[in-house]
Amino acid sequence: MDAELLKLIEENHSTLLFVNARRMAERLASRLNELAAEQGSHNPQVLEQDGESEELVKAHHGSLSRERRLVVEDELKRGQLKGLVATSSLELGIDMGAVDLVIQVASPGSVSAGLQRIGRAGHQVAVASRGRIFPKHRADLLEAAVVAQRMQEGLIEHTKVPVNPLDVLAQQIVASCALDEWQVTELFDLCRSAANYSTLSWELFENTLDLLAGRYPAEEFAELRPRVVWDRLAGTVRGRAGAQRLAVTSGGTIPDRGLFGVFLPEGTRVGELDEEMVYESRVGETFLLGATTWRIEEITFERVIVSPAPGQPGKMPFWHGDGPGREAELGRAVGEFLRRISTLPQEEAEAELRTRHALDEAAVSTLLTYLDEQAQATGVIPSDRTLLVERFRDEIGDWRVCIHSPFGSRVHAPWATIIRTRLDAHFSSELGDGFGAEVLWSDDGIVVRLPEAAEDLPMELLFPDPDEVESEVVAALPGTAAFAARFREAAARALLLPRRRPGQRTPLWQQRQRAADLLSVASKYPSFPILLETTRECCNDIFDLPALRLIMSEVRSRRIRVVQVETPIASPFARSLLFGWIAVFMYEGDAPLAERRAAALSLDRELLRDLLGVEELRSLLDPEVVDLVEMELQRLTLDRAARDADELHDLLRVLGPLTEIELAARIGEASPQLLQTWLEHLVERRRVITVNMAGEQRYCAAEDAAKLRDGLGLAIPVGLPTAFTDSVSAESGESPLRDLVARFARTHGPFTSAQIAARLGISQEIARLSLAELVGTQRLLTGEFLPGGSGVEFCDAEVLRRLRRRSLAALRKEVEPVDSAALARFLPRWQGIGSGRSGTDAVAEAIGLLQGAALPGSLIEADILCQRVKNFSSADLDLLCATGEVVWLGAGAVGAHDGRVRLMFRDQVAALVPAVATAEESGTDEPHHHVLRAHLSTHGASFWAELTAAVAAASLPYDDQSVLEALWDLVWAGEVTSDSLSPLRAKASGGSPRSTSRSASRSASGSRSRRPSSSAARASLRVSRLGPPAGAGRWSLTAPLFLPAPSPTEFVTQRALQLLERYGVLTREMALAEGVEGGFAGVYPVLKLLEERGQVRRGYFVDGLGAAQFAKPGAVDLLRAMTQPDTADRTDAWVLAATDPAQPFGAALPWPESSGRPSRAIGAYALIVNGDLCAYLERGGKRLLTFEAASQHDSWVQMLGSFASATGFGGSSSSSSRVRRLRIETIDGESANASSWAEALRAVGFTEGYKGLSKGA
Repeated sequence: MDAELLKLIEENHSTLLFVNARRMAERLASRLNELAAEQGSHNPQVLEQDGESEELVKAHHGSLSRERRLVVEDELKRGQLKGLVATSSLELGIDMGAVDLVIQVASPGSVSAGLQRIGRAGHQVAVASRGRIFPKHRADLLEAAVVAQRMQEGLIEHTKVPVNPLDVLAQQIVASCALDEWQVTELFDLCRSAANYSTLSWELFENTLDLLAGRYPAEEFAELRPRVVWDRLAGTVRGRAGAQRLAVTSGGTIPDRGLFGVFLPEGTRVGELDEEMVYESRVGETFLLGATTWRIEEITFERVIVSPAPGQPGKMPFWHGDGPGREAELGRAVGEFLRRISTLPQEEAEAELRTRHALDEAAVSTLLTYLDEQAQATGVIPSDRTLLVERFRDEIGDWRVCIHSPFGSRVHAPWATIIRTRLDAHFSSELGDGFGAEVLWSDDGIVVRLPEAAEDLPMELLFPDPDEVESEVVAALPGTAAFAARFREAAARALLLPRRRPGQRTPLWQQRQRAADLLSVASKYPSFPILLETTRECCNDIFDLPALRLIMSEVRSRRIRVVQVETPIASPFARSLLFGWIAVFMYEGDAPLAERRAAALSLDRELLRDLLGVEELRSLLDPEVVDLVEMELQRLTLDRAARDADELHDLLRVLGPLTEIELAARIGEASPQLLQTWLEHLVERRRVITVNMAGEQRYCAAEDAAKLRDGLGLAIPVGLPTAFTDSVSAESGESPLRDLVARFARTHGPFTSAQIAARLGISQEIARLSLAELVGTQRLLTGEFLPGGSGVEFCDAEVLRRLRRRSLAALRKEVEPVDSAALARFLPRWQGIGSGRSGTDAVAEAIGLLQGAALPGSLIEADILCQRVKNFSSADLDLLCATGEVVWLGAGAVGAHDGRVRLMFRDQVAALVPAVATAEESGTDEPHHHVLRAHLSTHGASFWAELTAAVAAASLPYDDQSVLEALWDLVWAGEVTSDSLSPLRAKASGGSPRSTSRSASRSASGSRSRRPSSSAARASLRVSRLGPPAGAGRWSLTAPLFLPAPSPTEFVTQRALQLLERYGVLTREMALAEGVEGGFAGVYPVLKLLEERGQVRRGYFVDGLGAAQFAKPGAVDLLRAMTQPDTADRTDAWVLAATDPAQPFGAALPWPESSGRPSRAIGAYALIVNGDLCAYLERGGKRLLTFEAASQHDSWVQMLGSFASATGFGGSSSSSSRVRRLRIETIDGESANASSWAEALRAVGFTEGYKGLSKGA
């Protein structure tokens, strides 16, 4: 679909694409931009150059700020954008200029919305509006066909206005009485003159006046104090002091809505949910937030408390504005269409769909096939006069009951509320209070999920009496989050929750708290007007109770018939219902593998084949589970072994004929002699016989004699009881061969026809005939099951359910958050530690991950790049710098000879490096600094001699030491850089300037030397002009690298993307360790947007590191692979610099407990084995700390010995922190010589000395 959408966008000058959800808007815009980039038509970068948009399309929805929406609208009008992907935010009231085409992705949901959206196109005179609808799935196509027909015929839904809304009535009474005194009867007549209140009763009017006049106790809730004065004797009403201000500052009907925070019980923030989502949720339900499923434990007025529910199916969060759901009027039209089209002859149906419903040929074929498949599966198609109740077991054995109904979610939501309440009451008495009915609804029906123990579901629980519909819904409402939320909104409209200051919105959590207090007071008074109004709004505006009552009445009168069916697998309509609920990850190809597999295991096989294809379908079953279940079925596990002759006989009855070798594998620890004794006993008693089967002698239970004779034509011994030799088919009408095939299937995992043919000694053709019979009776299932398998396989239905349940259990374990050791193993792998790559490309790849990180200059080559690049050579890095591809920028001095440095690709500097501080802030405001800065700005890149000459020309001291210090002040401030890393190496080595003979007080006038009189003098002068090593190379200002400057949002976006690139999985702790401005909160909004676009995944991936974690696609699978013994290399052992981004301790992870105080200090090292921190070597190597894991991994000692031997301690002499010989003086605070680790260290080459243990060159 994306390719077709892109084609249409590029064929037109201006296109609007409408979707029904904000998340979809972001993701579709992102996918279209990526696709355009792949085809070379547009650049999908986030940054904009010179104010010109480089994106093909952008998203437009209510979550964007008003300023941002105006910008993208203007870009479309001016032709800078080819299109916008919008929700209903562009549906009404905005002139978008000349729009050529409107594309609706998914059915618009209503005729009015469809007309309004398509009407955005063709605003020129005599130009017709052009629109295309792209349904997302077959059920969506069904609704879209009906909407398209009614759009063409102008059949817009009836507009419904609220009847007698008491909250607005209270507001208007206060406003009316604020300035004038009214006779009560005149005020009543005025109210009834409005259409909404034409049926307003005096009783309701009087109750509302009572509320405003202070009848209810203000001492329990302050805002219940009187707003008007009602003189009952005089029959007048007037406003009290402050009434006018209250009406002006707090009036209006648009409710304040926002987000609920989602938290773990201990207070860790997980994310946010829209209020609308919370309204329709209840305790015990599960939902998806990113890649992780959460179970709701509690809903308060300000937050949702959750706990992880790994691998459980959960509903997708939705946001206010995603659509109110199908109206009952459109639902009846859908039902009438189904009833009519299903009775038409094929040719007439195709013609009508093409003409009246505007479907193309592909859509016509798809829709008719969909209806035909449903009719074949259930014998009936649901319609406006037929409701279908379908019952089947899902793929993991749970019962599902689907009520297929076209009437829309405004009818189905209250219906599902009644069903859930009834099921809870019914099954709690049978299964206990722990039973929780899972009931979900959509526009196309209701899905009830029951555990296997709940075998019976009485139909009367599903269809309430029409006279009891309202009472049952009203009884269930007060305990729901939806009722509390709507009460808050109604109370605010009734001026009971006034704003504290004009123009300022009261924080939502305060509104919710005050509303909860008011509700506790109001609940004592059944006639409290806002309680009545909230009930009215829930029943009539949110739900459509009148429509539900009418439908239930028609069911009772048999005008609508109810058909019950039990199907072996989900019908096509049921698959559509389940698809919308469970298969969330099927839309998101970047979802972690475990989540995709866990979600898919609950789906129907046929749907999965369409969604996933054969290869991914084969990957759903866990190979270890398949092997284990096979062993259990074949009695090969010790707990299922035969322990005596009777159990051996039972084993043969269950498994069928076996050889003696096969029997020996099933007797546990019993001896072969004992097996022979058992067999002789059973054969002598005629309980077991021997037969020649498939070319070998096997033992079988005597009860199988007739089956083997009649089914396979085998000769059986004489003298058996007649009960065992009577013809099987004559006795029961069953096929003996089919029984043998069925038993083989019951006692094996998935198998091929060739395998069973070889086992039974029959031809494959005969085997296939029996298998086909069993498939026809649903006793066997056929498909592609085994990982790595090929061709069609067969499996017993119950065996497959068992395999799926066990695989799902394993996957749920897999999707649980990993421990910290897995993260410590993951980070080095992700960052390429020990990757084995070499050369310039490997250096560039390493820099791609490291860029933006402020790393110690003394360690970049010897300890950081050399870990990532095999046989690292400084020449490779110099080449990248010399060609201008890579630059280095200072990020602050550390001591006299070291500092932090960022290695950057030149074109990424502006996007990833914070702007340079001012001279005053960075301490570079001295005369030398100004001179060097001015010279480089005027003359461009300069060598040392040119810099010293500029200083001398300014009559400043120009000795090497003064100029060098000023130059490096600018370097560490990030203002100046060199085209080579040689100066940085020299600076880190602590080398002093070559020449210091020139007087610091010499001025420019006295600096001119006479012409050298000899060649030696000329050579000395040339050396002097080269300057000190730390000043070598060509120096330039970095300011041009920061142009064009990105906006703050663009900078944060690129920073977040780089952090994800570096760490794979980003947590709050990592962001803090990187020194991100504003901490994790500074990048969280961007990460959230990237997650909505599908560029990153949100989830609870690592235990104990906060619940709001974000990951790149693919990173989660690698992270989880680190928990598996067969994939986590047990020899992963690293000596990492404490400051290395791949070293997680002290940053992403806390330091383990020890006797010392480890830190991420320059020159310190961490010794990590298999993700466990074993030891920490402090700067200089004199003190060694060990941790609890050291006793579990002996390899760290050998690793330390090798580290000390490698070309001197630290592997390089370029750093001032390195020494030629490692000497450890203390271990865990005590003398190294007396430490319990001394013997192990001596064994790897450390020698004992006066001050400790030493080793090295």
